[in-house]
Amino acid sequence: MTDAWNVNPLPIDKGFSNPSGNGMSSRSCASGLFGYFAGMKYLKNLLPSLLGMLVGGLLVQLPAMAEDAAPAKPAADTNEVAVIKTTEGDMVISFWTDAAPKTVANFKTLANKGFYDGTAFHRVIKGFMIQGGDPNTKDPANEAHWGEGGPGYTIPAEFNDHSHVRGVISMARTQDPNSAGSQFFICHGNPTNLDHQYTTFGKLIKGDDVLEKIATTATKALDATGRPIDRPEKRIGIISIKIVPASSVK
Repeated sequence: MTDAWNVNPLPIDKGFSNPSGNGMSSRSCASGLFGYFAGMKYLKNLLPSLLGMLVGGLLVQLPAMAEDAAPAKPAADTNEVAVIKTTEGDMVISFWTDAAPKTVANFKTLANKGFYDGTAFHRVIKGFMIQGGDPNTKDPANEAHWGEGGPGYTIPAEFNDHSHVRGVISMARTQDPNSAGSQFFICHGNPTNLDHQYTTFGKLIKGDDVLEKIATTATKALDATGRPIDRPEKRIGIISIKIVPASSVK
């Protein structure tokens, strides 16, 4: 006869329902009870771990759910413009960062440092351009050296396909293509002959009337040595150049 201990020790409900031995031996019943209590002890030991995993999972998911439910923050305004405040009025310049990133970054850095504040447009040629950005122009007594100043370093040229037309801002330089520093000019006419020789980096989007007023200012006929010059008869001051979000300019 086959031993019931080896046949089916797991289904304890059968053995427990017939303790008299008609369908299962006493050894089988004892084994079933042992397995039952052992299983209960295992579950009791396992329960804290299961609860810990459940609570931990909820704690991990709740912040994520809260984050998903929170409204998205508006994107930062990375589109910036330059507001050139002059004694004749304000001009606003938008930048061509894609065409001249280093030039734009340099101009913004100088403007944010207040480098241009208190300078002047020292050279004006009607139908051509107005030029400024020289720190020497802060001192009227230093007029003999206006047009010679800079930030103490130069930046590489970034010639591009944006043409020199009215309202375009470009970097002034010496004969060396990589000699630009802080001086710039804004085109009054359309000097396209300068294309790919000077770095254009933006365009006037507001204040064309101010450009016109400055470009048509009367200039001195001769300097102290008798040479013709393009110096305005009155000081055309640059009060400040501020870099601001484009959305803040109306």
